[in-house]
Amino acid sequence: VTNGQLQDMSSNADKALNWVKENVQAFLPETRIRGIAIGNEVLGGSNTALYGVLLDAAKNIYNATKKLHIDKLIQITTSNSYAVFQDSYPPSSCKFKDDFKQYMKPLLEFFQQIGSPFCLNAYPSLTYAGDPANIDINYALFQPNKGIDDPKFKLHYDNLLDAQIDAAYAALEDAGFHKMEIIVTETGWASAGDQNEAGANVTNARTYNYNLRKRLAKKKGTPHRPKNVLKAYIFAIFNEDSKVGPTSERNYGLFKADGSISYNIGFHGLNAGDSSHLSIKVS
Repeated sequence: VTNGQLQDMSSNADKALNWVKENVQAFLPETRIRGIAIGNEVLGGSNTALYGVLLDAAKNIYNATKKLHIDKLIQITTSNSYAVFQDSYPPSSCKFKDDFKQYMKPLLEFFQQIGSPFCLNAYPSLTYAGDPANIDINYALFQPNKGIDDPKFKLHYDNLLDAQIDAAYAALEDAGFHKMEIIVTETGWASAGDQNEAGANVTNARTYNYNLRKRLAKKKGTPHRPKNVLKAYIFAIFNEDSKVGPTSERNYGLFKADGSISYNIGFHGLNAGDSSHLSIKVS
């Protein structure tokens, strides 16, 4: 459900029902649909008018799935950016910003009630680009590095993505949601960028996404939640060549906009042309 549709979805249950019929039910069971995202990065986004309608939109979409008897198949959630957090370093210090607590708490209560995860868009690349002088690029790329220690958690982190996820878990715990699972709904690395976008190049993009695959293949949790197997979606399949903004915004894809490959991270079936085939080895 796009951010532009949230207002309608929140105020009109029939529109929500028709949307689910047309966009979800019509494609089942041939298409395996796992969840419905109600907006993207709404809280913390520039359109503050949407903050107050997000929960009702989520409820109306959920009620529509119930009415159509597909609520057991499909999770209802919304993706959050790091803009909802404050003090995420070290991870144990992270909390939700006061500005968003009045919206976040009832939303999380509803998600807890219906068994939905907390969805996080996590970008070590952006954190690194924001402070390249003080963040080791190897820490952001899952490469060997000295890592960081979290004195309160009494844990060691050897990669930035795990630290970002555990910071979000700390915020959830601080808000009283100790059992909610986190799923990473977006993570990736730009293969090109402007001069002021540190680290945005094809070598780092390939390294990050290849090592991310290795990290996910281990089916392990994070240091703070070792039993919650990490689940993540790579952003993105294709470069969005019409997107506005800095050069990086048009260069997150595993494929270019014309369908040719940007770089190979070892997915079976990707034809990499001249680049060598990679295999994932998990120790």
